[in-house]
Amino acid sequence: METAPKPGRDVPPKKNRLQAKKKKPRRYWEEETTLTAAGASPGPPGNKKRNREPRPQRPKNANIAKKSRVSRKRQLPKKPRERRNLEPQRSVSGAQDPFPGPAPVPVEVARKFRRIDKSEKLPHSKSKTRSRLEVAEAEEEEISTKAARSELLLAEEPGFLEGEDGEDTAKIRQADIVEAVDIASAAKHFDLNLRQFGPYRLNYSPTGRHLAFGGRRGHVATLDWVTKRLMCEINVMEAVRDIRFLHSEALLAVAQNRWLHIYDNQGIELHCIRRCDRVTRLEFLPFHFLLATASETGFLTYLDVSVGKIVAALNARAGRLDVMTKNPYNAVIHLGHSNGTVSLWSPAMKEPLAKILCHRGGVRAVAVDSTGTYMATSGLDHQLKIFDLRGTFQPLCARTLPQGAGHLAFSQRGLLAAGMGDVVNIWAGQGKASPPSLEQPYLTHRLSGHVHGLHFCPFEDVLGVGHNGGVTSMLVPGAAEPNFDGLESNPYRSQKQRQEWEVKALLEKVPAELICLDPRALAEVDVISLEQEKKERVERLGYDPEAKAPFQPKPKQKGRSSTASLVKRKRKVMDEQHRDKVRQSLEQQPQKQEKAKPLRARPSALDRFVR
Repeated sequence: METAPKPGRDVPPKKNRLQAKKKKPRRYWEEETTLTAAGASPGPPGNKKRNREPRPQRPKNANIAKKSRVSRKRQLPKKPRERRNLEPQRSVSGAQDPFPGPAPVPVEVARKFRRIDKSEKLPHSKSKTRSRLEVAEAEEEEISTKAARSELLLAEEPGFLEGEDGEDTAKIRQADIVEAVDIASAAKHFDLNLRQFGPYRLNYSPTGRHLAFGGRRGHVATLDWVTKRLMCEINVMEAVRDIRFLHSEALLAVAQNRWLHIYDNQGIELHCIRRCDRVTRLEFLPFHFLLATASETGFLTYLDVSVGKIVAALNARAGRLDVMTKNPYNAVIHLGHSNGTVSLWSPAMKEPLAKILCHRGGVRAVAVDSTGTYMATSGLDHQLKIFDLRGTFQPLCARTLPQGAGHLAFSQRGLLAAGMGDVVNIWAGQGKASPPSLEQPYLTHRLSGHVHGLHFCPFEDVLGVGHNGGVTSMLVPGAAEPNFDGLESNPYRSQKQRQEWEVKALLEKVPAELICLDPRALAEVDVISLEQEKKERVERLGYDPEAKAPFQPKPKQKGRSSTASLVKRKRKVMDEQHRDKVRQSLEQQPQKQEKAKPLRARPSALDRFVR
């Protein structure tokens, strides 16, 4: 039987706590502080031992007076403050960084991501508010710099179709483009021959991955058009006038002959909204979760799909509504009427925000670009016009077409597509923030039937066209934004990611009451309403609570607080305040210009009466 060893035999004695404390290992970037002994072989820093001298032992019977803790501490002279070594650090190999510090960011690139205008001076406010504004400016500067640095990761660049010297790109056919591009891009061009149930209206999902199309004779289908996988296909046995995806590809709104129906991605009917009847056009506002419907009866209805409640039902008083589009910038709905006007609507107002006289005849189609700057309209007078929506609402350019355009669509990069009969013309501009040039078409394509619907695919150089013969997917180089935000619209997201995105989008939903022409006006102070509220408060209370208290002189000693002296001091302060008000009013008044006196050779005695 084994016995426990005794503490005095073959067992090392327990080390003191200070001795058992391990020494911190030296890193390779730290300088060596201890010198090796002469003749000792070099080794790792943990194995180096210091030659310590033995401490003199105290006598046992010595009587040592106890000292305070402060006196025990060894007083060392203060060392002068060392300057930091500003030389660039060396790497492990000993090489020196040729470009020390962070990489410089161009001012133009950082200005593109900046949202605060530093040219405007801060208002004269309290010190606490002013410090908060300065902190917000500093954070904005840091965020814009980081965004400018991360722009290097956006490797994809938009490209356009360029012809040779003197070659017209409008004469290049789709077959020639398919032969020139790679296999993955060539597979994006296809034709669906569906003559039995046409004509067709179509719509792409917000991520650009799924396509939904509905025929006039009741055919409704959705598919993943990249892999050509059919998601659902049904026949509603009723005329389909328009079709739209909601906030995701899992829900689909179909405007049928009588009522509005909501389906899921399996073709199962979820809702039938009977309050929205005789619907002709549909538009969905993703940040507000609002589905806007235009009907034959002349009503514009807003349906909140998150709670299933109708937010507003507005009577346009313009007859049948069959021309409608949305402004992606401010979520304002544009309606085209038969009297040649385009009206702008918001659910917060019962009257239109603005009315624009666009054509001499009825308006056939309206489209707004992704930046909300330009609006394209076409009418019965065969005119195609582009308007500036930045407050002026004036036409920038116009073009007379041999056949009026019945359908218009803007791409993410500012390309304009117009469907005229069985021909689709596409015009391009100088860039995303410039209007398209209507002088020469960029591309032209002839279809097998009359155009009934146009829609550019997000993040893909593809234009979907619905016509009498089915659906056609055209290749349009340079139409879409090449880089997408994975947190906003991710074409490759999974089902779990889509569910998480839906929860975040619902938490960040914008109220319908905030829709207006200028979204930047929401952060400004309404001075008129503030003054009116202050005036009503003064009338209700009978006095101004924010007014400055009248001057009350402090009593003085030694008999100097008599009634006469107090009144005299009050009157002196009142006179000074009155002088300040008069001085301010004189400074605000415009100075009168003195009339120039006619030059005379000799002064006259009657000059004193000249005014």
